[in-house]
Amino acid sequence: MIVVGSGVAGLTTAVVLAESGRRVSVWAREPAGRTTSAVAGGLWWPYRIEPEPLVGAWALETLRVYEELADRPAETGVRLVEGVHRGARLDELGEWAARVPGLRAVADGLAARLPLIDMPAHLAWLRRRLTEAGGTERERDVTDLAAVPAGVVVNCTGLGARSLVPDPAVRPVRGQLVVVENPGITTWFTSVDHASDASTYFFPQPDGLLLGGTAEEDAWSPEPDPATAAAIVERCAAVRPEIAGARVLAHRVGLRPARDAVRLERRLLPDGRTLVHNYGHGGAGVTVAWGCAREAAALASG
Repeated sequence: MIVVGSGVAGLTTAVVLAESGRRVSVWAREPAGRTTSAVAGGLWWPYRIEPEPLVGAWALETLRVYEELADRPAETGVRLVEGVHRGARLDELGEWAARVPGLRAVADGLAARLPLIDMPAHLAWLRRRLTEAGGTERERDVTDLAAVPAGVVVNCTGLGARSLVPDPAVRPVRGQLVVVENPGITTWFTSVDHASDASTYFFPQPDGLLLGGTAEEDAWSPEPDPATAAAIVERCAAVRPEIAGARVLAHRVGLRPARDAVRLERRLLPDGRTLVHNYGHGGAGVTVAWGCAREAAALASG
């Protein structure tokens, strides 16, 4: 069995399959550390992903896993951190929200203690867990799913599915972040205007404070824009003034694999072999990783 794609969706799916006793190899053009997942902010929260009823179930299943992994943050990269979604309201969310422990209304939005994942550390942990379960990784540039030599092929290629499947419904939503020295902030914050391609958020991670962000639809540039970066810092500093003087450590850009609905289904290749699609997770690949992985593994094994 071969899983194509080494982001959080591919690695988590491969881990679930390997730990169920399947022989699994992950094929990817780039290592996990160079995927979109590696530059994600890492907060558990359904964002820019559909359809909501399915997403809620996948997200809650994933939340339960992260709550357990948060007992070993140094190993897994997962911590439970307090924060506020400014402007968010419970009556605007799906039924899943009522099942999030501690999610509550506060003066300016919703507060909760949610998983915040250090993505480079978490991806490295997933790779170790895959190896321990007998799985392998191979650097391969897959250009034809039908040419992958396995009885079962699982497609977790994210934005790459646009050309690989091909599926023109997959499109990029560009996200830009700025990493600064953390001036002592210990809580996360988000404020999202869904009518704009700009948002305001900050996440305290071990390697610095991650500031964001953008959600630019159909934008393909992987290069950070200096004016966008300056605007991000300015918006975050309006919330926490101490951010204004923080030293900039890095700039990051990720292209979220958006789709009108996650594609999680089984199909047959022309020769009758099994193909399972698991892509189109938008801005919530981390949030639904385990729920989607378990469903994809069931499809692959069925």
